[in-house]
Amino acid sequence: MGFDAEKLEALRRRYADLPGGDMYDPKFRRVAEKIFKGGTRVAPYAGMPTFLAAPHMQVDNDNPDFGDLQVAMVGMPMDLGVTNRTGARFGPRALRTIERIGPYNHVLDCAPVQELRVADIGDVAFRSRYRLELCHDDIEKRINQIVDAGVLPLSVGGDHSVSHPILKAVGKKAPVGMIHIDAHCDTSGAYDLTKFHHGGPFRNAVLDGVLDPTRTIQIGIRGASEYLWEFTYESGMTVVHAEDVTGMGVPDIIEKARKIVGDGPTYISFDVDSLDPSFAPGTGTPEIGGLTTREVLELLRGLKGLNIVGGDVVEVAPQYDATANTAHAGAQVLFEILSLMVFSPAITGKTK
Repeated sequence: MGFDAEKLEALRRRYADLPGGDMYDPKFRRVAEKIFKGGTRVAPYAGMPTFLAAPHMQVDNDNPDFGDLQVAMVGMPMDLGVTNRTGARFGPRALRTIERIGPYNHVLDCAPVQELRVADIGDVAFRSRYRLELCHDDIEKRINQIVDAGVLPLSVGGDHSVSHPILKAVGKKAPVGMIHIDAHCDTSGAYDLTKFHHGGPFRNAVLDGVLDPTRTIQIGIRGASEYLWEFTYESGMTVVHAEDVTGMGVPDIIEKARKIVGDGPTYISFDVDSLDPSFAPGTGTPEIGGLTTREVLELLRGLKGLNIVGGDVVEVAPQYDATANTAHAGAQVLFEILSLMVFSPAITGKTK
């Protein structure tokens, strides 16, 4: 039986004068009640820009008070560790200006900014814009404060070298596992007189005893740098090359990732160059043949329920992308990781 006048009249009686924020379905009403205030939503283009339009919370650098936060989003505008094009220092600012991310994740059925006590606590207070090692110390200090307060850190870089000091704080009591989505393994050694660069954070983290390589999977790996990743294989990490994604399929990759990290504490690190440059040209080391945005979203959403203890989105260099698509993709991934935190056993007392 097709659509008819009686059905139309029933819809008119039910919906014609119903405000946009009023829903009959309990599932949708639960979300709308958190979003609509006074019959409207906050305009996405108004107010001070923050990560995912989360509340801003000022936290002192030396005497921090995180209140009752469950997740702290923090910017790390530092790209002193890049090997190619600079510009990832502008990544945090670019992600903050992206509007209309969320509020509802229909696949995971959550509105993370409304369901978690989460805030954008601003950027790491760097003592020097010139000395990378000092910047790493400042990052480790800030993430230590967050972790010691029982809060989960969600960071925005910056180049990928920032993941090393983050992991030193997150994994200081026991090494964590990691799901790492990237074009590069980032496990190379020292060159140009330093081991602190964006090509080596995860070798450093393993050798520091804060990252468990046997519970680490690296997804999307490709390009001409394979010869640099000997440490990945020697240490026991698992690699899924970009060339294998089509044959394996994302569901099988999800199953492999979940098996590798298990129930233990797990960190998610997302480098925007994991995406093909057609989706995300705004990065320092683009590699063709990468993942699609749809593949990345499917992959991340398949991690629901894992014990996520932290995450980062790095290497967005917005000036190489006139469309802002790269920052948009990075902000969406930030939203997806935050959505996963809603279901993480590491979050206690989830309800706002």
